[in-house]
Amino acid sequence: MTDNRKKLLVIRNGTLISGSGPNAVANDTIVIEGNRIRDIGPMPEGVQLADTKNVQVIDAQGKWVMPGLIDAHTHLSYGHPKLPGEARGKGTFRPELNTLRAAWNAQKVLRAGVTSISVPGGSWFTDVAVRDAVRLGLIEGPRIACASRMVATYGSIEDEDPSWTGTPDHSLGVLCNSAGDMVTEVRRQAKHGVDFIKLADSRSGDTQCISQAEMAAVVAEAHRRNLRVAIHSRGAGSTRDAALAGVDWIIHADLATDADLEIVAEAGVRVMPTATFVERLLTWGREVGQDVVQIDLTHIEQRMEKMGVMLQKLRALGITVLCGTDSGNYPWMPYGELHGNEPDIMVRYGGYAPMEAIVACTRNNAFALGLEDELGTVEKGKLADIIILDRDPVADISVLKSGASVSTIIKNGRIVDMDAQPPAEHMLAINGAATKKRSAA
Repeated sequence: MTDNRKKLLVIRNGTLISGSGPNAVANDTIVIEGNRIRDIGPMPEGVQLADTKNVQVIDAQGKWVMPGLIDAHTHLSYGHPKLPGEARGKGTFRPELNTLRAAWNAQKVLRAGVTSISVPGGSWFTDVAVRDAVRLGLIEGPRIACASRMVATYGSIEDEDPSWTGTPDHSLGVLCNSAGDMVTEVRRQAKHGVDFIKLADSRSGDTQCISQAEMAAVVAEAHRRNLRVAIHSRGAGSTRDAALAGVDWIIHADLATDADLEIVAEAGVRVMPTATFVERLLTWGREVGQDVVQIDLTHIEQRMEKMGVMLQKLRALGITVLCGTDSGNYPWMPYGELHGNEPDIMVRYGGYAPMEAIVACTRNNAFALGLEDELGTVEKGKLADIIILDRDPVADISVLKSGASVSTIIKNGRIVDMDAQPPAEHMLAINGAATKKRSAA
């Protein structure tokens, strides 16, 4: 990452997509000083472009300038995808390796044009450590806001072990079967520096596992400690009760009824559909075959259709949509490849205009980091997280997918070195094979 903090960084020309909603416009100059946007518009007096010692210029002629993407649902520390050649341990059993892997994952995310992420759940306090390492300049990565292990009950999405086992330390959920236990866990996680709390209802939404009263107790304690609350909720009852309990955003909500969504809208609660996960499951299943997936692909197709209908309902009700992909949640959800898929799905399935979808994955998503007044738009005084694209995302929203059209990434006022990539997958495979060979010898 190029350290230009002692210089002015000036972006000349280009078409500006501010992220605040208006149309894209031709722009003369963006001046970045430190980690903030100082000026936008005509070239300000006193800026001497010829003074290369103190001014660095990026020419964006024929390109598009917009806020850095924000993926509000990325799991850095779930242990997926596995590293080629990794022979020992499973999942998150080894916190030391898992922390290093999460730090490596963060670098891949950043170089896809994603300058900020929200991490709704992970192992131990791994994501807190990676967040702080990025903030302190020890490693590269996107700006991070994170929860820790999900607050779960019997039957919740991360209650995978037998009841007599409880929830081992390596699991992704913390078992809390009463409001009192949940409040205690909120206090514990707050002590260790999380940015928000993640509640976990049932995996598929067929059963409601957390009551409205329990949700309200978590919200009250979290808000008292200046933490927000998100919930994994697919079901109708849990989505309705989450809105009534005052959670800050609901993840999925795809089984909610029209009446439930009306309550969500009335409460002003945001929804994060995470449709990318469903579509990726469908495409991956078609690639490898139903025998490998072991899931009825017809059922997944129907889920995707329902997701599209829900997106249309959210838009009609005026519910603010947050964009998240669930990258890192499964082996087939790789980092650096899917982070721009959600706005594309919003356009194709939900009937959103491309600019609406861009706003969703920039300005709207800043809320999931607690930085809605600081981030997500290219405006004077805001944090300087900016990407420059070779192609027009308003004309074709799909250019945001995979980061292939990103030519320049600026995070916190500093240019990311696109050539300094983290180790390639094939090199890891070679190293892993070499390790096995030495072990065999």
